Amino acid sequence: MKLRIKLAVLALSSLFLTTAGRAEEITVAAAADLKFAMDEISSAFQQEHKKERINVVYGSSGKFYTQIKESAPYDIFFSADVGYARSLYSEGLAVTRPALYALGRIVLWSPALDAAKVSLDDLAGSQFQKIAIANPKHAPYGKRAEEALRAAGVWEKVEDKLVFGDNVAQTAQFVESGNAQIGIIALSLALSPELSAKGGYALIPEKLHEPLEQAYVITKHGAASALAKRFVQFMKTPKARRIMVRYGFVLPGETASK
Repeated sequence: MKLRIKLAVLALSSLFLTTAGRAEEITVAAAADLKFAMDEISSAFQQEHKKERINVVYGSSGKFYTQIKESAPYDIFFSADVGYARSLYSEGLAVTRPALYALGRIVLWSPALDAAKVSLDDLAGSQFQKIAIANPKHAPYGKRAEEALRAAGVWEKVEDKLVFGDNVAQTAQFVESGNAQIGIIALSLALSPELSAKGGYALIPEKLHEPLEQAYVITKHGAASALAKRFVQFMKTPKARRIMVRYGFVLPGETASK
């Protein structure tokens, strides 16, 4: 009997040590425009919290919304459209109210020509055969690109030229690879070291589209995660805010520079 008790104690001790040494992890679903900013933010967080791991998956907000409704195991959802976050909360699939974290901006970008000298009106010209935007059906940046093209009065003239990325990051890849001569992408991607070294951009006026209000929620799956709560609080720190501003995001309560 004493031997059994000792063995049981040793087994429990081993289990405790294994659990204690294991890094706590969460999985974050993040809109594709956050790719470079969120990589830096999650890295900064993990440098301060050595035993915690933030796994980030990037994609279109609309597709993430559908996946979360189908029980995908994401703990936090950073949506490029506050509407998706609001819907999850109203449907009981998020345990926190949507919290705005940024306002996104759209730009014309190209590595093949000086995009700074191109306007939306120019896209109707014969020099442009392929123009990339994110899919408006499920990508907020695609929706805003369509709105801007319609507001500029050129949608019907360029519709046959459009190639659709699954999300705004893939849209940038289409342009970068030469599959499109120019694209409407996120300012945050155009400002990244990877893309800024290859081409310039032209900021599209805010008045041509609805605001890209972006918000996060902790999902039902992440309800019990203390790490999820710590990470969203980290987003409010000066360090995280500086990173977001560097990538062109307008933070809540602030005004766009132009």
